[in-house]
Amino acid sequence: MIMNSLIKYVCIVLALSAISGCRAFRIGIYDQDPEKARSITERYDPRDFKSMPTEIVQKLLNHPFPPAGAEAPLVVDMGIQNRTKTHMDTLALADNVTTKLLNSKKVRLVQSNRRDALLKEQGYQLKNCPEDKRVKIGKQLGAKYMITGSMVELGAKSGRQVRVSKKEDVYYQLTLEITDLQTAEVIVKKQVDRMRRASKPIIGW
Repeated sequence: MIMNSLIKYVCIVLALSAISGCRAFRIGIYDQDPEKARSITERYDPRDFKSMPTEIVQKLLNHPFPPAGAEAPLVVDMGIQNRTKTHMDTLALADNVTTKLLNSKKVRLVQSNRRDALLKEQGYQLKNCPEDKRVKIGKQLGAKYMITGSMVELGAKSGRQVRVSKKEDVYYQLTLEITDLQTAEVIVKKQVDRMRRASKPIIGW
């Protein structure tokens, strides 16, 4: 009797395991709230794409920029440089920043196709355009201010020790600066950063 019960129990466990195993190999697609989504990697990820521009734009507007009482100035976005080892769409990142600035109703933006047409005419790509040329192009577009920026990355891995997991810290810093195109003076420069640690088993999946 005990043996039969044990065999029955084992069969039930194996059956449940098989069912769970089949479910584990099925494709699952679920909607998530981007504002509440968890980080999926120690590297730059969708959560950073949303949070870092929001934070740095808030810092820019709290500077305050533009000066209180001033008419909404015309601003040209001259791009964010990717100075990391991670592939990232800095054009989308810059668009995220400028969209938030535009929605604040405190600035007006030069259309990017006008900027790109001038760059093409002068034989420069945005990522290779030197600072003095960016100032010149901004003036030609009739803008009062120019936005430029960069993203940098630093990483560190845990040293050799007796352990069951390895740790890696990855640090990102986003810098944005606003330059007065008449005086070439940097009037606002803000930074946001984040560090994330990943702990991964040395043995396992």
